[in-house]
Amino acid sequence: MAKKKNNLLNLIFNILWLLLGGIFTAIVWFILGLLLCITIIGIPFGKQCFKFASITLMPFGTQVHLDFGSHPIINILWAIFVGWEMFIGYLVSGLLLCVTIIGIPFGLQIFKLATLAIFPFGAKVK
Repeated sequence: MAKKKNNLLNLIFNILWLLLGGIFTAIVWFILGLLLCITIIGIPFGKQCFKFASITLMPFGTQVHLDFGSHPIINILWAIFVGWEMFIGYLVSGLLLCVTIIGIPFGLQIFKLATLAIFPFGAKVK
């Protein structure tokens, strides 16, 4: 019974997430991934954008499992050139959402995106 209730809450929160901007964010990540995949060099980065698009579409009920060791060099390059800015942006957004009681569930999902933002290569979204 508790699992059904949890699934229903995840569904409700995912619908709210989509209505409050999640759909637009997922579309932007998807388009960015397509643009990066046009070039051969950008394909690995485009695949990471698709990963962001999938978790941004329905974050409630998903988990991010980081695996830094599978691609350490590219993760370090990502963190230096792109990841730290994204991580700080997600962290600040999550903290601002957690200031209000109603925003806490959404802030926790933003923190999930922050963990993915710092080291996305090798990370699994389940």
